[in-house]
Amino acid sequence: MTDNTPQNPLATPSAPLTLLGLGDMGTALARTWLAAGHPLTVWNRTAAKAGALVAEGAVAAASPAEAVAAGRLVVLCLLDDASVGAALEGVDLTGKDLVNLTTGTPAEGRARAAWAEARGARFVDGGIMATPNMIGIPEAGGYVFYSGSRALFDTHRATLQVPAGARFVGEDPGHAALHDVALLSAMYGLFAGISHAYALIEGEDIAPKDLSPLLSEWLGAMGFFTGNAAERLTSRDFTSGVVSNLAMQVTGSGTLLRTAEEQGVSAELISPYLELMRRRLAADPAAHGGEDTAGAITLLRAGARS
Repeated sequence: MTDNTPQNPLATPSAPLTLLGLGDMGTALARTWLAAGHPLTVWNRTAAKAGALVAEGAVAAASPAEAVAAGRLVVLCLLDDASVGAALEGVDLTGKDLVNLTTGTPAEGRARAAWAEARGARFVDGGIMATPNMIGIPEAGGYVFYSGSRALFDTHRATLQVPAGARFVGEDPGHAALHDVALLSAMYGLFAGISHAYALIEGEDIAPKDLSPLLSEWLGAMGFFTGNAAERLTSRDFTSGVVSNLAMQVTGSGTLLRTAEEQGVSAELISPYLELMRRRLAADPAAHGGEDTAGAITLLRAGARS
């Protein structure tokens, strides 16, 4: 006779959990877990926000302590790290599994992990790579980075991946936030370039909707830089197989700046990167002129600044 009893009841599709924080993201997470059949206890500083979720089956706790006491898995989705400390001040965390989806820095993730462990809890930090409207929709492509206790992650993976994909990125509790911020930083850099491009055509007989597909096509073609830079930073070889070298690009960047001036557009969104390339070349034209632009990345570390 086959024993169908789950070996880990906390990893079953209907495992109970507690959620602290019902902002837009917290509410989206809560609704997804409820829709999947998870018994859910919720708490929010503004209690009225829990009303709609209670109508959908959640149990509202009157305090963080009451919410935490309701079960082993406790998910935090609060305003910031200080809010986490304030909400859990004096709460008994012994034997609890804390999953912190509050946006923070790598240092905050590491410090909060030590704080949790000192209080008898296991801890995983998370970085959400999704907007609230992507939660619970697999085809939207959202996911969450997790780092910290591998045992905690493995225990609750089935529950954690209900709202969005779950990607474990290491036992260093700071690495989820670091991955999160690295990707978001790249995103904002991309947004900066796109914003500058649209500003250049304002007032011209060029419709933004006509430039849009050209931008998407060009940026897609330039996506090779991601892997290329990773390879060069790993090998520290910035000169082999270079197609468009640093000296040429620094010279060409003058055209970008002059065009912005002609169009009456501030170059503040693109000039920092152009200046970084110029500094790399100026440091040693003979050594760096033939490099790929990835070499300029090495100047960004605080100890490498000139």
